[in-house]
Amino acid sequence: MIIIIIGLILVTSGVVITAVVLNSNDKIKVTLLYNAGVMIETEDSRIYIDPFNLPSKYSNYPADLILITHDHGDHYDPSSIDLIVTKNTRLFFPAIMSLEATQYGADSVQPEDAFVFNNFNVSCFYMYTMPGSDQSSHPQSNNYTSYIIELEGFTIFHAGDSWNINEYEQLNGEIDLVLLPLGPGCQTMTEIDVVRTVETIEPSYFIPIHFTEEAKETFVDLYKEDVETCGCKFINLDYYDSYGFN
Repeated sequence: MIIIIIGLILVTSGVVITAVVLNSNDKIKVTLLYNAGVMIETEDSRIYIDPFNLPSKYSNYPADLILITHDHGDHYDPSSIDLIVTKNTRLFFPAIMSLEATQYGADSVQPEDAFVFNNFNVSCFYMYTMPGSDQSSHPQSNNYTSYIIELEGFTIFHAGDSWNINEYEQLNGEIDLVLLPLGPGCQTMTEIDVVRTVETIEPSYFIPIHFTEEAKETFVDLYKEDVETCGCKFINLDYYDSYGFN
């Protein structure tokens, strides 16, 4: 396991920094971006995971930290990164993305790596589909990375594109919020496998990512009750909606 210690130094010369605005009772705000994109804001940090197809207004919301799960075009989007990156932004890409990492000066990581950023912990976790198959679009051998972020006493897990994999047993009871793909058509977990993942991890909250509107409506109709039977609150966000945690 690699441990990387990062100190955050804010240098604002030539860069317009927009303050993170939270409701008075919220410590953390999670905004669902497009596809699997997520923006996480605290009082002093703004984190993006897999920003994709960002509207131009997000140039007013520069990133302190950008995490990329894998190199597929709906997760690694240079035009969105260019919109939010500054000379102070730290970026982390899976090690297999060495050329892209060089382009952005990003750090390379793989599952089981961990680092500290601005007084919170980030752990890199497993992300793959169709284990043992040569037909997988997310092979385990690529060491793509999902991410666990511990901040303000609250732990968030972003699964990227993944199946309900055996490694999730390691996360049981450790996660407050899971961000899981509904992913029809891209080999990710879907429908009942999403419920099985929630049953395994036992988070307090679940926000779907990586969905079509039709797929999300179907999931809500068929499986929302199953998720909440697990003791997990289902938070149904549309793209670009936000939810605050206190």
